[in-house]
Amino acid sequence: MKIATWNVNGIKARIAGLTAWLKDAEPDVVCLQEIKSEDRGFPAEDLESLGYNVAVHGQKGFHGVALLSKRPFDEVEKGLPGDRNDTEARYVEAVVPNGSGIVRVASLYLPNGNPIGGERFDYKLKWMKRLNAHAKKLLALEEPFVLAGDYNVIPTEGDVHDPAAWAGDALFQPESRSAFRALIHLGLTDAIMACDDSPGQYTFWDYQAGAWQKNNGIRIDHLLLSPKAADRLKAADIDKRTRTWEKPSDHVPVWIELAEKA
Repeated sequence: MKIATWNVNGIKARIAGLTAWLKDAEPDVVCLQEIKSEDRGFPAEDLESLGYNVAVHGQKGFHGVALLSKRPFDEVEKGLPGDRNDTEARYVEAVVPNGSGIVRVASLYLPNGNPIGGERFDYKLKWMKRLNAHAKKLLALEEPFVLAGDYNVIPTEGDVHDPAAWAGDALFQPESRSAFRALIHLGLTDAIMACDDSPGQYTFWDYQAGAWQKNNGIRIDHLLLSPKAADRLKAADIDKRTRTWEKPSDHVPVWIELAEKA
């Protein structure tokens, strides 16, 4: 099973690139973030024509996440548990069949958190605390699951081209990084680092100042695996070529392959 995550930075602006990539890469499950579309405006037919089932948790103008799967969905849940007053569309989760069992997959779009010291940074940290609590509940199910998406967290100095340049950004604050480590310490596996822990494996390059051409990137798109999913991990990689395409997202796809059985 090939599972990918991609912050497309606007589904309507990237639909041509997304469909081209789906045809070429042939992932079984895709987690999309920042679709910037309400459910009814999401181009589901374009993706269903490629053989994908579609689950959308959208929002007009901002945020929004979606799941695509060549296998039927079960137990689709929209919204991260823990705060009924949170109206931002940042989390969708579903169960998909894998061999004789299942894999639970979530697409998440963690808050950016800027500026530091404000309400948005507090919201980011509270959201991460809720994610930690939810991950604990999922771990208690003792099933394979993947929490995939744009975490808006740079985990280490090896995940950023210039640590000093990001010192004042919410993505690289000690609190953000500590909350990410707390997730890992629950027993989750950072798939990319498990397969290749070398520095400089970036997933995002800003549109400004020639960041892509200079390789001034950061790694903020992650797939975190439960122990039972990590036992099935065969491969993981970053598909950087899409950043060179016409009208690219500032993020690129990140994918893993899981064996049908451990």
